[in-house]
Amino acid sequence: MINADLPVPSDADVPTLGVEEEFLVVDPTGGAPVPVAREVVDLATRLGGDLQPELTRVQVESNTPVCRTVREARGHLLAARSVAGAAALQAGARLLAVGVPLTGPTGQPINDTDRYRRIGEDYGLLAAEHGVCGCHVHVAVPDRETAVQVCNHLRPWLPVLLALTANSPVHQGVDTGYASWRSVLTGRWPCSGAPPYFTSAEHYDAVVDMMVDTGALLDRAMVYWDVRPSEHLPTVEVRVSDVPATVDESVLLAALVRGLVMTALGAIRRGGRALPVTDEALRAAYWRAAHDGITGDGVDLFTGRRVPAVELLRRLVRHVRPALRRTGELRAVNALLTKVLQHGNGAVRQRQAFQLRGRIEDVVALLTRDTGQDWVPETAA
Repeated sequence: MINADLPVPSDADVPTLGVEEEFLVVDPTGGAPVPVAREVVDLATRLGGDLQPELTRVQVESNTPVCRTVREARGHLLAARSVAGAAALQAGARLLAVGVPLTGPTGQPINDTDRYRRIGEDYGLLAAEHGVCGCHVHVAVPDRETAVQVCNHLRPWLPVLLALTANSPVHQGVDTGYASWRSVLTGRWPCSGAPPYFTSAEHYDAVVDMMVDTGALLDRAMVYWDVRPSEHLPTVEVRVSDVPATVDESVLLAALVRGLVMTALGAIRRGGRALPVTDEALRAAYWRAAHDGITGDGVDLFTGRRVPAVELLRRLVRHVRPALRRTGELRAVNALLTKVLQHGNGAVRQRQAFQLRGRIEDVVALLTRDTGQDWVPETAA
């Protein structure tokens, strides 16, 4: 696991943040998902944790509380993975931080709640195949109108964040040829990927209302765009990422996302509007990021040219450097990013493990270590 010292920001105006991580519950050796998520949630509660079930019965989710610092969020993420991993062990399974199932059937059983049953009925195989795991970062914003404008500012950077956190190259026992197969699967939903460029909160609400009225969405909670104003919190939520393999990769993502939101807020205060990028360019950038991850090329959205993914990541850090200096996290972010580029993100490491012998068991062992299940909390003893 990557480690870096994370200082405490001194600026009281730095926005708070929160992080959600989704995990798969799998067979300990073969890695196939097993439908014991409800049991894992209940066991985690007894161990002092707080997990939530997801759409399918092979997924669980953890949520940090509202955090003032990334260091604080890191502590909560470590604790949540520890308790969730211990609960999965007690249920005879393993907890994996991975974007898609490594093996097993295409579809997964839907959780038995009224809403999830309705999603299963309305969306069919699309819902059953949604046993995928992401990481969502919330950052506080002053109001809903500002949230929509922040989303516009973040649109061009979404493919870069996807490339950085790609962690789903292996699915159904084969290398898919993509660093993030999760993003390919989730892109099939009617409200997914990069959102449109919205001129106002009223414009945003009108589009979402139309999608609900036409039945494309069951409700507003099914807005799965990769950045969106939260429906129930005063935040912008960035949802583009595969769940990273390690806590510190999630920490890196959270620091960069908050930096992007702070940079956008500064531009909005100065009267700056986000530069629109075409849907076609964004689609090309998404595909390139999902396919190549950090080891190949990305797309410069303003020139339409292919650029090494590493260069786009460095541009991202330069873009948010003033915000990271303000939070005191610039040095840590540079250290974390250097480690990821040197040792690979989850997609790179999965492929390295899989290519050695072509055995899924080796990928399961790698992800088990990365997820952090070796650290068992005292309450589980």
